[in-house]
Amino acid sequence: MRSIRDDRTTRAVIRDEALRLFAASGPEVVTVRQIAAAANVSPGLVVHHFGSKEGLRQEVDQYVLAFFEAMIGDLTGEGGAELLDPEAGASSLSEAFARHLPDNSPLPGYLRRLLLSDSDAGRLLFRHLFDLTRGALDGLAAAGLASPGKDPAARAAVLLANDLALFLLRDRLAEVLGTDPLSADGMTRWGPEMLSIYAGGLNAAPPEPQGDAQDAP
Repeated sequence: MRSIRDDRTTRAVIRDEALRLFAASGPEVVTVRQIAAAANVSPGLVVHHFGSKEGLRQEVDQYVLAFFEAMIGDLTGEGGAELLDPEAGASSLSEAFARHLPDNSPLPGYLRRLLLSDSDAGRLLFRHLFDLTRGALDGLAAAGLASPGKDPAARAAVLLANDLALFLLRDRLAEVLGTDPLSADGMTRWGPEMLSIYAGGLNAAPPEPQGDAQDAP
């Protein structure tokens, strides 16, 4: 068992293992004993650090919220519009997140659960993502690169809902496409189709891929 003297490291290990288990199975299903076993500590030590499983869940929520807020800040800088500008290297939030998250990260899975949960952290994160999308759309409109539409708030919500579908429907999309939509290959297929629809509607043809392209399954 880990020593209580290694307080900060032990607390982080417990939190990270809880995040992984919560993302995979859901906080309601995972037990304190399972978290303790994954972190190689006693259940009593989990309670010592977090008070209860609910206390641990709240800390995981706040950790994930802070992580995505920091990532959003790094990605947007001062302008904010580059997340919807393909010339800036990322055409969507999901593409930007996929580029910055490590492989096999539990964060996309937990993001899905957090956004669908009836929690303050989930509502706050969605509000941040909506405000970011609205700001990006306004920036592109001001630069003459996009139209804000008749209802800019509704248009931003449509863009965000479509973007978050990659996280919320990731497993189902992988089944029908034969590849993880958040992987590099998945983004290579998803991005051009999405951008062509945004630019010209369903009648638009996607741009020709650059370099060698593999046939879709």
